[in-house]
Amino acid sequence: MTSIRQIKQQVQTLINGAVNQNLPKFWITDWLLFVTGKPATALIIEDDYELTPDELSQFYCGIKKMQQGTPLAYLTGKQAFWRHEFLVNEHTLIPRPDTEVLVETVLNWIEKNWAQHNREPSHSPMLLDLGTGSGCIAISLAAEKALRGWQVTAVDISKDALIIAEKNAKLNDACVHFLQSSWFNALAGQRFDVIVSNPPYIDETDSHLTSLVAEPITALTAKNQGLADIEIIVQAAPDFLQNNGLLAIEHGFDQGQSVRKLFENRGFDAITTLQDFGKNDRVTLGVWKGTEQ
Repeated sequence: MTSIRQIKQQVQTLINGAVNQNLPKFWITDWLLFVTGKPATALIIEDDYELTPDELSQFYCGIKKMQQGTPLAYLTGKQAFWRHEFLVNEHTLIPRPDTEVLVETVLNWIEKNWAQHNREPSHSPMLLDLGTGSGCIAISLAAEKALRGWQVTAVDISKDALIIAEKNAKLNDACVHFLQSSWFNALAGQRFDVIVSNPPYIDETDSHLTSLVAEPITALTAKNQGLADIEIIVQAAPDFLQNNGLLAIEHGFDQGQSVRKLFENRGFDAITTLQDFGKNDRVTLGVWKGTEQ
């Protein structure tokens, strides 16, 4: 029989067996807890627990998949993000902590700026999430008190991703309207007060892609050094924004200057780039003044 203590002693050996040896230690212990159904305290106070044959088989099967590049979240089928937990599978990107900067940025802007503009009383504010994937951005925002009364729409080109997103909305008790669309294609005639997006922005030739073998490549990469989809969104967004509406986009750590230039060339105002937790450029936003310019 094999105990939790013995597996803890094997962690570095299991990491060394990974293809790129970048397997995080916590993936192994979190997977161990998931398989055994134990709380985190079991790693200390129950480390003499011996895994059953089925648990041991499931554990090592998962370890082998992780060593070959499958992320922990695809094995457990879930990932924590913002204040919630989201279902994920091979059709969706795994929500990352850096994307919480995008959620926080949009939420702060709404709280600080929305009341400053003299909206018509009958105007129901609207938010659009482009390329929603698991729905983590739209759902996280829709669940916030600051967006009470807002209509939140989320689009994705992938039907499979939308199935997961709809499940996540129910799981987190969030009211979001999901729609299949390639960016703005299915939204003719609609105007939003906030448009937010975490589009593909990794250069197709980026060497880091070799370590991302499990996630959908179309949700990760874009042409033109990773800027092609961002260019489409920035160019089209004013046709779908209310006056004084916000566009906020997540992008690569080295794309801040290029994305600000795209916003500037399209005529956005109050253009700002914010950094992620690693002090890298991560989110650029701009306000569309519309006919007021």
